[in-house]
Amino acid sequence: MPEQTGFVEGSAPSLLEKAAKVLGAFDGAQPRLSLTEVIRRSGIPRSSAHRILDQLVRLGWLDREGRDYRMGMGMLELGALAAHHNRLRRTALPRLHALHESAGHLVHLYVLDGAEVVCLERIGGLHDTSVPSRVGGRMPAYCTAAGKAVLAFSDPAAVEGVLAHGLRPRTPRTLTHPTALRSALAAARDRGVAFDHEESHRDVVCVAAPLRGAGRAVAAISLSGKGLTAQRDLERLAPAVLACARAVWRDLYGPGRATRAAPPPSCAPGVSEQAMDNMMGWLRTSEWM
Repeated sequence: MPEQTGFVEGSAPSLLEKAAKVLGAFDGAQPRLSLTEVIRRSGIPRSSAHRILDQLVRLGWLDREGRDYRMGMGMLELGALAAHHNRLRRTALPRLHALHESAGHLVHLYVLDGAEVVCLERIGGLHDTSVPSRVGGRMPAYCTAAGKAVLAFSDPAAVEGVLAHGLRPRTPRTLTHPTALRSALAAARDRGVAFDHEESHRDVVCVAAPLRGAGRAVAAISLSGKGLTAQRDLERLAPAVLACARAVWRDLYGPGRATRAAPPPSCAPGVSEQAMDNMMGWLRTSEWM
């Protein structure tokens, strides 16, 4: 994933920046704005603001009521999903630190996003580049222990979506055949943990356990490192990872927890993948200035 945005200070703002400024014009004090107010609060020229507003309404990110605009369900749902991920990270953090201290290896917290997993937290190895991961970074779900742990307890449609993206080899050990991946997911369901045997990066192995109750997984906790070169190392650490994941789940949704009734991302309403694709396609292809 590119690390640079290409933004040059002093240059003309990109369409993405303009759209962000338009959305940023809305807040709790001003939930409804006219076109004139959006222009004044965002500093975007009238012609650009009008076009951006129309597109955001079409995508469901804004609603139009007469001459006024307000936040649409798309933005409200995205905010709810972000709040859930923040709560998930805060709740898991003490357990992740404890797992790192007891095991001595790198610990990650991942959530599934389409065919990829996104890193919400990385504990340990601040200056360790042997495991190329970072908070906010993405990896293909099919070749990571965390991805397989979540997919093993996801809807069949999620697995089919990953397969539709293709299983490209990242190392000689990457599972590139659908049958092999399905077999690995079945094994993860049986054992409650998933493994990555140098499938995403050479010399890096990993074990992961999903955060789940009786239903679908909402995230996964993984333990990885270069020193874990033998299957027996992963087998030895698997119970600790599984116990950590179960403890975080109890902290989130166990008896007496205020967050118990809050639905996980797989059950909560969210911004549709089609809406996100439409918006990003529009931002990529438009030449408005």
